[in-house]
Amino acid sequence: MKVTEDQVVEEDTGFQDEEESFFQDIDLLQKHGINMADIKKLKSVGICTVKGIQMTTRKALCNIKGLSEAKVEKIKEAAGKMLNVGFQTAFEYSAKRKQVFHITTGSQEFDKLLGGGIESMAITEAFGEFRTGKTQLSHTLCVTAQLPGEDGYSGGKVIFIDTENTFRPDRLRDIADRFNVDHDAVLDNVLYARAYTSEHQMELLDFVAAKFHEEGGVFKLLIIDSIMALFRVDFSGRGELAERQQKLAQMLSRLQKISEEYNVAVFVTNQMTADPGAGMTFQADPKKPIGGHILAHASTTRISLRKGRGEMRIAKIFDSPDMPENEATFAISAGGVTDAKE
Repeated sequence: MKVTEDQVVEEDTGFQDEEESFFQDIDLLQKHGINMADIKKLKSVGICTVKGIQMTTRKALCNIKGLSEAKVEKIKEAAGKMLNVGFQTAFEYSAKRKQVFHITTGSQEFDKLLGGGIESMAITEAFGEFRTGKTQLSHTLCVTAQLPGEDGYSGGKVIFIDTENTFRPDRLRDIADRFNVDHDAVLDNVLYARAYTSEHQMELLDFVAAKFHEEGGVFKLLIIDSIMALFRVDFSGRGELAERQQKLAQMLSRLQKISEEYNVAVFVTNQMTADPGAGMTFQADPKKPIGGHILAHASTTRISLRKGRGEMRIAKIFDSPDMPENEATFAISAGGVTDAKE
């Protein structure tokens, strides 16, 4: 494993030369007269790349302890010199999109539905009631993300943020058996954190960004199971709804930026709520995902999961920029998510 990992990282540095805009270390700002102390301050809040500066507002940078407005201006200016901030043609952008990879879900039907699997540089959200397979899908992805896949995907490490205490390393062992990979190696490549409050969940993202930066190109997937659970607990009632949605929006925007900055796939699960007003409108299904429009707009691809007969589950594309609204059936087995046996 080690040898291939080194190769991957070397290839990545090759990428940086052609695609200078993909991943530039923030330390390069020193050449533009920004001192090391200020760079350290930026790193302390999880801004580790030049693009990360471009993705942060001046207001947010001014809130960092020890950065004055004049310094922030200087940092922004230096970052602007190093990055192409203008437009590019669709053709140039399509060349950049070639770096996007897909992680298989373990079921071919499901992969076909998603156009190859869970996409990198995007947030994929799966929602459904309890027992529809959200956590099983998360566990399966923990293993499949480490396996070399199609289109030269090399496999890589995974970070798992758990908010509901449903992560079970033993499940990973069972799934590893199905793919004939070594248990210890699989478990070694998954970094796990349990989040207890929505603030803690947000702070963990700073750590995630630092980790992705420290081991550039090694991590391929970030899983949050489930994204909304803690927001549901920490903010209650209508009175705190606006504040909750703002905090949620900040977190999702951070996730989207991390996925684009480091070219990783982000997979989040979400819960459902009963819509009490739906009885009036004759909807077939009065349940809907929580998180409101903010979460709906932030997720690149949304998948709705529902239970079929026995072990069968049905996935439906709910919203996607490039995939048609279709359905796929998959099954949950001891080895994780697999194709449904007709």
